[in-house]
Amino acid sequence: MLYTELLQLWNESVQAVDAKDWQGALNKLERISEPTSRTLFNAASAHMALEQLDLAQKALDLTIAKDERLAVGFFQRAAVRMQIERLEEALSDCIWAQKHMRGNMVIDYRQLGLRFKLYSWQVLYNAAAVYCRMGQWEQAREVLLSASQERGGSRGGNIEVALESVLRKEVLAPLLVSEDLVFRPRKRDVEQLQQRDFLGKAKVISSMIPNDDFGGFEPLRLQKPGFYEPKVDGSQDSRYMRIRIPYMARGPGQLTVPGGAMVFLFGEEDRDGMATVIYDGQRGHLPISLLEPTDIRTSKGKKENRFPSGIPFPPGLKPPTRPQSRPSPAAPPRVPFASDTPPPSYTTVTHAPLPASEPPKYTASAASDKRASSAQVEEVGYVVVKVHYMYTVALSVPLDTPYHEVKEQIAQKLGQPASQLRLRHKQHGSQALIPLGGEVEPGRTIQEVAEAGRATLWCQREDPLANRTILYQMVALYDYAAQGPEDLEFSEGDTIDILGQVNEEWLEGHCAGNIGIFPSCFAYRENTQSSEL
Repeated sequence: MLYTELLQLWNESVQAVDAKDWQGALNKLERISEPTSRTLFNAASAHMALEQLDLAQKALDLTIAKDERLAVGFFQRAAVRMQIERLEEALSDCIWAQKHMRGNMVIDYRQLGLRFKLYSWQVLYNAAAVYCRMGQWEQAREVLLSASQERGGSRGGNIEVALESVLRKEVLAPLLVSEDLVFRPRKRDVEQLQQRDFLGKAKVISSMIPNDDFGGFEPLRLQKPGFYEPKVDGSQDSRYMRIRIPYMARGPGQLTVPGGAMVFLFGEEDRDGMATVIYDGQRGHLPISLLEPTDIRTSKGKKENRFPSGIPFPPGLKPPTRPQSRPSPAAPPRVPFASDTPPPSYTTVTHAPLPASEPPKYTASAASDKRASSAQVEEVGYVVVKVHYMYTVALSVPLDTPYHEVKEQIAQKLGQPASQLRLRHKQHGSQALIPLGGEVEPGRTIQEVAEAGRATLWCQREDPLANRTILYQMVALYDYAAQGPEDLEFSEGDTIDILGQVNEEWLEGHCAGNIGIFPSCFAYRENTQSSEL
């Protein structure tokens, strides 16, 4: 049974209880195929209101079977059993209720939807009522005396009055939860059962034609495709035109265009003085006399798609198709690449080099400071190496320290095996992280990548690429989320080692210790030198 169906029937039964329609509440509760301890407790309350005590006891039996630690369930069943003269079982229920109080003076059931607080003294009071019915007046008095020591609200003088009744050997009436106090579903859950209109109501719009009295509701329109500006020769005038005054279509094939709108002149003037134009992704006719040329100039920093009213993109553009199978890693072919420079959209904040790797800006004072610093470094003969890992560390090493010794010191400082660390550095004007070559070659020292007594390295923990050759490197243009277990996931700005070509649109690469395939259009190559790294 769905929870929403249970919640609906539960709420309707509570509404019937509020209306004192006990039989109607039972009918709703009996339709619940998978009742809970709280709905069963409510059914017992309805049976008690109808004076069906045997059925009320059975409902409470099921309630306790669903929740064996429900103290109020034992408390209510003890009161019912006293009324049907099952005294020993009623006394047992009082003992279990006291045990499931877990040493608390009170349990507030409002957080479960029952507006009732069960006090420890009430459980003891019912135990004394059972002893009265058994004729054991001394035990009843002792239990009431222990109840008088309990702290709890709403007790008033009930215990004192009960003690006087026991001395007169008058049977005590049991305490119980009133029939109209039932478990209620959460108000928030009930409110969510009602259907909601998340789209809202349609808004009244006005016509784009001046002095038009029309006002009404506009239906939802399909999304328009993207647009691009058509290429024209340098000597050819711009074919973008601006309409001087609003024009409303007066015949088939004509367009309705507001004043000042930008249109693209698609065809020449015909004999009727009408020209074919493109506006808002639609082709139609406008009077040539209403059009005037406009000068198109783009300021720096603006995107190429300047006019959303241009010619729509051709429908033939499709995303790359996924490869069917992965080739053998042996002898991967080279990948031809059309462009050597990144597109304009690549100049984002995420690709700005870290301050430590930026070339110094020279001023008169800075130049003198640099000369002093260089002289000091040459005199001392040490270089400060700054390493970017999951955190940044720095160490000072002599200028003539070989690469492999620098790597050993970095590994010791990071607490990682040197065989699983890969050092990279950036060249000036490049965004790619180039592996630090010559880590095992003799004669290659840290001085080759040092500048002004400093060297900045990036360190990644990754498994070595056994028997694989890195053809070249690319830089990620965008984030790529893996679509399958064979994909390589990376973020914008990451450096990717290219291991091979899968097909014309997919490459196999390595990034941050992972090997997989990715669409070649998600990355670009800074240069065409394919020297093996």
